[in-house]
Amino acid sequence: MQALEQRDFETDVQRQVYDFVEQNGAVERTWLEEEFAIDAAELEEILTSLEEKSVLETDEELVRLAIDIGEGTTHTTDEFEYTIRPAEQSDLKGIVGVMRQVAEENDYLVAETVVDLLDHEEVVFRHNDIGSRIFFVATVDEDVVGWLHLEAPNYEKLAHTAELTMGVLEKFRGHGIGSTLMERGLQWATENGYEKVYQSVPATNQDAIRFLEDHRWETEAIRKAHYKIDDSYVAEQMMAVMIG
Repeated sequence: MQALEQRDFETDVQRQVYDFVEQNGAVERTWLEEEFAIDAAELEEILTSLEEKSVLETDEELVRLAIDIGEGTTHTTDEFEYTIRPAEQSDLKGIVGVMRQVAEENDYLVAETVVDLLDHEEVVFRHNDIGSRIFFVATVDEDVVGWLHLEAPNYEKLAHTAELTMGVLEKFRGHGIGSTLMERGLQWATENGYEKVYQSVPATNQDAIRFLEDHRWETEAIRKAHYKIDDSYVAEQMMAVMIG
């Protein structure tokens, strides 16, 4: 994504270590030592260089991508307190569970595609030569109850656009969580140079369509009989919002 700058590496092994971490999420130092057949001192030198470039971050055990997408914010409703924050690799299981539940309940086919890929790769953040993705999550008592996902291919002619999916578990809807997630995601996209955010939903999902329309999204096109759900043809409603 535009906010995640292209990486410049001084050596091939720096590139290889970065690529390995990018493909695997949070990686243990010992795993890197074994993968690249290097000792702890040599690995430390490589990691120090990559930390100085702000492309990786480390602690005593783990190495992960260095991606700064802001801090968390806490909000209070009449019934509970919730937090909107950047996702972490440790949120993977919670994100996958919430996405699958929301996607299945609402025939959210784009989200089904995203969660299948996320579940297969087992990596929350991606940033490579092909594409990038980030996640924000909504949590209640530290449990993931909603998500917002932005993804963009790293192609110059599409660099101003990003695809968005989002959802909140049914029992937590009606408290402003979805609106707060949307606001956070679009604010981040705007601050980082995006001009258009888009997604597609089945035309039968009127709750989602009304929600998007309430947040300034517009319908760009309808593709008739694009989905087949329970043996019935359903149109695809392609929606977007200009934010630049």
